[in-house]
Amino acid sequence: MGLGLVQHIPLVAYLGFWVMCLVSLAWRPLWGLYFLIPFLPYRSMRDHFLDYPLGAHVLLILVVAVIVGAILHGKRLPKSKLYILWLVIGVYLYLSMWLGAALGNAPAPLWLSDANFVVWKDYLVIPLVFVATSLVVEDRKAVRMVIIITAITLLLIDRSCILESRLHSWTNFDESKRDVGPLIGVNTTAAFLAQFAMFFWGFLQFIRAKRFKLLAYGLVAATLYATMYLFSRGAYLAVLVSVLVLGILKDRKLLVILGVFLLTWQLIVPKAVHERVSSTENSSGQLESSAQTRVDLWKESWNSIVQHPILGNGFATYQYGQHVGNLTDTHDWFIKVMVETGTVGLIMYLFLLQQMLALGYRLFRRGKDPMYRGLGLGLLLTLCSSMAANCFGDRWTYLEVTGLLFVLVAAAVRANQLTAQEPLPEPSPLNSNALAVTNFA
Repeated sequence: MGLGLVQHIPLVAYLGFWVMCLVSLAWRPLWGLYFLIPFLPYRSMRDHFLDYPLGAHVLLILVVAVIVGAILHGKRLPKSKLYILWLVIGVYLYLSMWLGAALGNAPAPLWLSDANFVVWKDYLVIPLVFVATSLVVEDRKAVRMVIIITAITLLLIDRSCILESRLHSWTNFDESKRDVGPLIGVNTTAAFLAQFAMFFWGFLQFIRAKRFKLLAYGLVAATLYATMYLFSRGAYLAVLVSVLVLGILKDRKLLVILGVFLLTWQLIVPKAVHERVSSTENSSGQLESSAQTRVDLWKESWNSIVQHPILGNGFATYQYGQHVGNLTDTHDWFIKVMVETGTVGLIMYLFLLQQMLALGYRLFRRGKDPMYRGLGLGLLLTLCSSMAANCFGDRWTYLEVTGLLFVLVAAAVRANQLTAQEPLPEPSPLNSNALAVTNFA
């Protein structure tokens, strides 16, 4: 703006967290949530808080303040199995870390100096965000505001990614030009964008006002454009899978468009994108180094799974081992779950995903309010995108990717409760007589 104020934005935002902590405890915890939402994915902004006291923990402090404030103001959680599921998973993961310590795979998870304990602590911020949102989002107006703030947050991240991509020439693909992005990595940012492009693509199916529908299409287009120039093959596949699901559930024309695209994509996409997708194999038909490393990691992980198939090696222990290419991730979240927490852990997560998918589908099919139906379909597509993206790396345990997803899950839980509480319309005398005639016949 030419006023020299940009450098002060992190300090203002940091102070805003403390103000909102007081507001949440003493007055309106919902306002604390509204303030919190844009910072969940925006890791690059939160990193600036590290220069200030308790800057690394200010987001967690505000989440706790929202929860405590909500309880003090007498708010209650809507009915859902997801709370007990998260509690069971959190306890199991902590015990799993002790198993890893007993097997000699990691230190005992006692202090913040222990990397495995830090991973567990940071991961559990996600269910806390879910609980906080569930407590304070109580009506349709709040659900709508959460969706609006999510859209604004996504637009800000789109802007950041697009501006970064425009700094480079993309006549040809160059791995060195890929920026980290406003989250914590280029592939993580791409997975986030793919998820929420599909959320709003599903949500706009139920927008009636032409003006807002065009705005939603513009947001989806901008997000897909930003995703394209992040050059993540996992994100590309996540979008395609979600479009397929959207075509099956709602808009059959998309199935035809998807089929045409798959046949002609090499003629449509920019050259750099074509090179990125085609670089899976080299000219001799062998896997390029990145893809080959993933295959080698998966083979190594399978040997580990066979040795400890039931309980795994212990949560957050993979980072301590020596692996192919000195990597600390299996590049497939489902495989990582099996390696670290075994079949028991995988079953828990699959049940969690099933409950979330069922929630979205139920709201999409049975919701009376178009906004709630759009929320349900959008959530369903987001989860499909997330599951596809997690086949290419851990996109689940990071607050930056999953935190905003669980804000929407919580909104869907509340919307489902509000839908169930809506009174059935009383039939008019004419409708009652018609119903009687129908039953008689």
